[in-house]
Amino acid sequence: MSDYLTGHRVQLLQGASEFFEALIQEMDAALHEVRLETYIFNVQGSGEQVAQALMRAAGRGVAVFLATDGVGTPRLPEPWPQQLAAAGVQWLVYSPLGRLGLLVPSRWRRLHRKLCVVDGHVAFCGGINVLDDWWDPHHGALDGPRFDFAVRVTGPLVQAAHTAMAQFWWRLRAVRSAQQVDWTGAWEALQQAVREKRQADHVEERHGGARAELVLRDNVRYRTRIERAYRQALGEARHSIILAHAYFLPSRKIRKSLIHAAQRGVRVRLLLQGRYEYFMQYHAAHALYDSLLAAGVEIYEYQSSFLHAKVAVVDDHWATVGSSNIDPLSLLLAREANVVVSDQKFAKDLRLQLEQAMAKHALRLDLQRHVRRPVGQKLRDHAALLLMRTLLFIYGKRY
Repeated sequence: MSDYLTGHRVQLLQGASEFFEALIQEMDAALHEVRLETYIFNVQGSGEQVAQALMRAAGRGVAVFLATDGVGTPRLPEPWPQQLAAAGVQWLVYSPLGRLGLLVPSRWRRLHRKLCVVDGHVAFCGGINVLDDWWDPHHGALDGPRFDFAVRVTGPLVQAAHTAMAQFWWRLRAVRSAQQVDWTGAWEALQQAVREKRQADHVEERHGGARAELVLRDNVRYRTRIERAYRQALGEARHSIILAHAYFLPSRKIRKSLIHAAQRGVRVRLLLQGRYEYFMQYHAAHALYDSLLAAGVEIYEYQSSFLHAKVAVVDDHWATVGSSNIDPLSLLLAREANVVVSDQKFAKDLRLQLEQAMAKHALRLDLQRHVRRPVGQKLRDHAALLLMRTLLFIYGKRY
């Protein structure tokens, strides 16, 4: 099923500080084009540095395209919209909520992927929004940095990311504007920019490097690609599985894959959210822990701050970093993007980061203690799970 391409250089980035530093460095070196998609674009704290880099690039004549989500980023504080426009940053918002908001089921489909491509040469993908690690829009200042990952990639898959982002932008523009869009001219200009920048890296991409692919999820062509990639990796696991997810509400098929892996002797470890963030996500997940713990799956809850990662490592050679949680919002409704890597060194680097987090910043759940949790908490857990399933039924989805 996989469409791995060889010849990639993949760098793991932990936290917004590492991600922003690498991202801004590429933006400041951009010659032709910067494309950025993000669910949240928050200019408070270190997020302002990314906004400033976008404006600097646009000020040099670089074509800068920014796409954000209408729920994640409903608005920016004044005078930022005017400043971005004056600098030449082209900014579109995907699916603004409108007057009825999320009461309209079609509005549940969100732009959740976090992608950036610079000059058709380097791509970034992961779970990190343009949001300061020490700040949360709903909870304010945090007492520890958010735990999350992204990757910086050069190599053939950058073209796939570039194409996906360009096509998405053209769709947004066509929907928003009554003006005729010059599709042919736009495509030719973009392809020329890619060819010019990639010429210097032609040898690197043809020889050696990691095997990797970009795995997308949308509501047209790629409805189940991310879930199938996970299920295949879990089904082929022989000795170790580590999943780290902020929002974890797996389908029956994924739960069975995890349980079967544990029963055949694979060590299965889940690093999950340990802090209360949202009622439905927090409680519904806990309603599913009993069967996993009973099968021998180890569950660790991250305590030091909010866990926002969406990553996995299987058997020290398969790894993924991306925007997709293992929950129905990501796997059934949202636009998501993951990079899947088949490379021992990269997988080892990610595994060590996750094992350190489990050892130093998480608490392991005990089956008996979980079963004996207060009746009130059990009721909230199962009520949240029922609510989630009811909302999906209303939308016409089974999970």
